[in-house]
Amino acid sequence: AVLLDTKGPEIRSGFFADGAKSINLVKGETLTLTTDYAFKGSAQKLACSYPSLPKSVNPGQKILVADGSLVLTVLSCDEAKGEVETRIDNNASIGERKNMNLPGVVVDLPTLTEKDISDIKDWGCKNKVDFIAASFVRKASDVHKIREALGEDHADIKVICKIENLEGLENYPEILAATDGIMVARGDLGMEIPPEKVFLAQKYMIREANIAGKPVITATQMLESMIKNPRPTRAECSDVANAVLDGTDCVMLSGETANGEHPEAAVSIMSRTCCEAERAIDALYQAVRNSTLSRYGHLSTSESIASSAVKTAVDINAKAIIVVSETGATARQIAKFRPKMPVVVLTSSASAARQSFGVLKGTRSMLLYSLEDTQGAINECMESFKRDGIANPGEAIVIVHGHTAQKGATNTMKIEYA
Repeated sequence: AVLLDTKGPEIRSGFFADGAKSINLVKGETLTLTTDYAFKGSAQKLACSYPSLPKSVNPGQKILVADGSLVLTVLSCDEAKGEVETRIDNNASIGERKNMNLPGVVVDLPTLTEKDISDIKDWGCKNKVDFIAASFVRKASDVHKIREALGEDHADIKVICKIENLEGLENYPEILAATDGIMVARGDLGMEIPPEKVFLAQKYMIREANIAGKPVITATQMLESMIKNPRPTRAECSDVANAVLDGTDCVMLSGETANGEHPEAAVSIMSRTCCEAERAIDALYQAVRNSTLSRYGHLSTSESIASSAVKTAVDINAKAIIVVSETGATARQIAKFRPKMPVVVLTSSASAARQSFGVLKGTRSMLLYSLEDTQGAINECMESFKRDGIANPGEAIVIVHGHTAQKGATNTMKIEYA
């Protein structure tokens, strides 16, 4: 699957004068921030890309630069000059165009920039990406704007909202209802809210996504030390495992594989850690079902079929669940109830196959030419289970499908034997 990550409304520091690559800032000295982004900065004055900075912050507030490696305290604001006077709280050396965070501030920038819309329409749609990862989503209307940009012709592209600021966290229920999936983007989120509260936000977002039956990705700094080191810290492995125990569908590597020195080792140990964590989980079926009933009072028709299929698979110790699905919607409902056995999606839609494989928890896909011969496809899949050692002859397999190969026609659950 291919995921397009939008740039979003980021705020960055400016460039330096005299061709300098970095500047050294000294604790206790003052640093002026100017909204004139053409200004070439120094250790005394630095440009900021956010035009509304002087009217967005107040004296006493913090500004975090370069992932928090530089902390500034606002002393005064001059809207007429477009300048903010700050105190440097720690010694730091920073380069050009570093990210800046304003904790607790509602930023006056559009979530979807012109560049984002161009990237989505002119590149994402044209190249048939599977997901749009929307950066810095703050409210449900941001999701609606992305769907408008996609249009009806590309409505099958799924939207994953990255929650990485306080406003997005506060509006999370509405965002979750509008989106197809969630990314817990802990890097920027840890700049926007107190770091000691990030784990609570992570658990909250994962739990709510589980109840809604929408895939959730936990990301950022999971094995950060492996950018340089061949082995992760024990704390990092615990972080990955705890995300799995929380109920995340996916964990994501960023700098570890993008520019790290040990990308293959990072992927390998993350995979092994996830497998160990999953072996430690008791069946989550009843917990998810009870939480859904408590929240909504009932299950939808498709949820009821999925719930029954997973319960049956657990009760009879089935070795796998086969889902025949045109759009992948039924597969998402099955994955919601967290079966411990593998789930295989049989579909004739290439996009549905990619959007299920490895994204929905415990799910893989088989792409078929057509779903007209449903039983033939099921028989072929069961033969592959025996060849791959997933099921031995005579062992149970639960199958979910419809009588017709149409969208929304799933209405049958049955048991067959390998």
